[in-house]
Amino acid sequence: MTHLAGGPGGTQEPGLPGAPHHPGPLRTPGGFWAQAAADPGRTVLTCPDGEQWEAGRLHAAANRLVHGLRAAGLRRGDAFAVVLPNGAELVTAALAAAQAGLYLVPVNHHLVGPEIAWIVSDSGAEVLIAHERFADAATAAADEAKLPAGRRYAVGEVAGFRPYADLLDGQPETPPADRTLGWVMNYTSGTTGRPRGIRRPLPGKTPEETHLGGFLGIFGIKPYDGNVHLVCSPLYHTAVLQFATAALHIGHPLVLMDKWAPEEMLRLIDACRCTHTHMVPTQFHRLLALPDEVRKRYDVSSMRHAVHGAAPCPDHIKRAMIDWWGNCVEEYYAASEGGGAFATAEDWLRKPGTVGRAWPISELAVLDDDGRHLPPGEVGTVYMKMTTGGFSYHKDEAKTARNRVGDFFTVGDLGYLDEDGYLFLRDRKIDMIISGGVNIYPAEIESVLLTHPAVADAAVFGIPHADWGEEVKAVVEAADGHAPDASLAADILAHCASGLAAYKRPRSVDFVTTMPRDPNGKLYKRRLREPYWRGHDRPV
Repeated sequence: MTHLAGGPGGTQEPGLPGAPHHPGPLRTPGGFWAQAAADPGRTVLTCPDGEQWEAGRLHAAANRLVHGLRAAGLRRGDAFAVVLPNGAELVTAALAAAQAGLYLVPVNHHLVGPEIAWIVSDSGAEVLIAHERFADAATAAADEAKLPAGRRYAVGEVAGFRPYADLLDGQPETPPADRTLGWVMNYTSGTTGRPRGIRRPLPGKTPEETHLGGFLGIFGIKPYDGNVHLVCSPLYHTAVLQFATAALHIGHPLVLMDKWAPEEMLRLIDACRCTHTHMVPTQFHRLLALPDEVRKRYDVSSMRHAVHGAAPCPDHIKRAMIDWWGNCVEEYYAASEGGGAFATAEDWLRKPGTVGRAWPISELAVLDDDGRHLPPGEVGTVYMKMTTGGFSYHKDEAKTARNRVGDFFTVGDLGYLDEDGYLFLRDRKIDMIISGGVNIYPAEIESVLLTHPAVADAAVFGIPHADWGEEVKAVVEAADGHAPDASLAADILAHCASGLAAYKRPRSVDFVTTMPRDPNGKLYKRRLREPYWRGHDRPV
């Protein structure tokens, strides 16, 4: 399960008659640019260091960046890449691309030089903007991608890069001519190979003709209404950037975190009266691990929508968050390619484990391996269809075709729909364990492992077994104060025996110091699984 797709929304409602209604997309003409022109003095951005930006200043910076990129030779349909932390420069880049008909390629700044170079080269990025914090990787990437010196810009000082200010200095603050809508081109995580860009055709409309930010209405988030959006994950992620820019377009100030810490998030919610945010279950887990006296120190009653996705959320974690934060804890299912489903807290409490029903701008289907629709309750591959337009994997027509059935696409997740159209996920197809001919879903086992007080994080996958094909392996990150030894492993296995059928139980437990997750909570299970399969025939 990955992230939310970009793009404007329509109003089609494909849901089932009589089912609970989830709000549809909002109509918010004009977006940020109209608001900034009408009220330039309004504070719209609080940076991680506390610096505040007014709408007029951000509007002017976005306009100047468009003029600067055009002076550098970029034209409609061109791409530029950024390797930036959460900050004003990344928000400015998103606003510039959106009104200049450009593709913004946000790059995960935890990648190394060759990985960044692949994305820069594959996307055809004409310009690279990087922060000095990532100088080594950015320089290596620019060199490998053979990007000319005049197309490299740095926030701060990076040898061989021109100052970012050179893109803006001397450029007018007025809106650019020929304003036309651009997109973000995110790259998928590449867990099964090199990452691929999600490229959507440019609509050829002006930003004002598109209801930017309107999709937040799917989650019941209203324009203005005293809302403040907290950005608590890296903006290079699809959903995080889309939630943030959508909030900006419907009049919500942004409060940016750079490096997430649980107590700092609570402090910002309290101090800035934040009302909505995008989260991942790992953050829930770490918030709940705070001592009671720390949690009680902060007022989180301003929160209206804590929308989470990107990974399965164990039931006990979800219930604990609802008990603490109330019914603002909501869930969605989607991918960088599109989406999706949404479940309110009330939906989830009524149907524990669901990730919701289809958005008004999408459809869901569960198909077998032959592409046939499965009846309610039967597990198959989850497919989605967006009514707002399609996409292709950049330079990979084979993958684009391989993951589609008609207008529906899949990212390889397994699940089922119930009689009311609510989606329940089981796991990713590539992660499913087949042991003795029986399908075993790791997410269920991981959820049980995480209820053990000595388990800070857990991953489950299949490893080779001569007779069964695969057996269940658990890899655990021990919680602080617990020794990762044979005694703890035995206690964890006994814990699993009390909550899982025998065939689902891990046969052994290994320990890691830190689970390989990215800052948005995505687990790189491939890295854990690969050593066990060297010399064997299972794909990793």
